[in-house]
Amino acid sequence: MSQADLADAAGLTGNYIGMVERDEKRLSLESFVAVANALHVSSELLLCGVLETGYQVKESLLSEKLGRLRAEDRQEIYDVIESMLKHKKPER
Repeated sequence: MSQADLADAAGLTGNYIGMVERDEKRLSLESFVAVANALHVSSELLLCGVLETGYQVKESLLSEKLGRLRAEDRQEIYDVIESMLKHKKPER
């Protein structure tokens, strides 16, 4: 979706959406809700990369996507994740 399309759907200006994307402006709660509604997503989904509890949303979405795959494809992905976890350096 383009900035202009999002702005139109949310009842905002394209210039305002551009400034938000460039981190020059912050969305008001009212504008945030308008953007979420325009995108047809929950506020939780929009914030999942920011809020600590948002990881539950990401896990749920990942689980849903993995559930659509064939069992063999899922296993390959699990194997890759397992390998990555084995080689991850411990946090200090």
